[in-house]
Amino acid sequence: MNAGRELGYFRAGRFSALEILFVPACMTDPADLSQIPPPPLAEGPNWLRPFYAILGLVSTGTGIVGMFVPVLPTTVFLIVGLWAFSKSSRRLQLWLWNHPTFGPTLRSWHLYRVIPIKAKIAAVSVMVLSLVVITIEAQSWRMPTISAAVMAPVAAWIATRRSYPPQT
Repeated sequence: MNAGRELGYFRAGRFSALEILFVPACMTDPADLSQIPPPPLAEGPNWLRPFYAILGLVSTGTGIVGMFVPVLPTTVFLIVGLWAFSKSSRRLQLWLWNHPTFGPTLRSWHLYRVIPIKAKIAAVSVMVLSLVVITIEAQSWRMPTISAAVMAPVAAWIATRRSYPPQT
């Protein structure tokens, strides 16, 4: 087995070494993800923190707008926001991690790489609908072909992620 892969993830799941260290065994019950603390703040240059904070705020805002605009994804922007906050602000990271609406989805993704079935259906449906509109409106075959070449692997990747946390 590849030594680099072995160091990055444990065989039993896709947990990084830091996640194992900061998530006590008694708190890994999938039914109670609210008790799991967020990952520790990442180390980095202090001068980059304002940039990461702005990226986190813009990404989180875009994710919130995505809740109301059908063609704009929500979860991807919230994941980017959580990542950026983990490099800039513990307070904002905790706010997003413990948010009653966004927190459960972010914790499930972070711990188990789970995409809820509703999100999968919505994402793939919007991709198919977009491809249909592009195909109808296109002047040539190039744009629908390029769009399909980009959307198909993304849809396949989304469809192959777990839908539920593993049962313990």
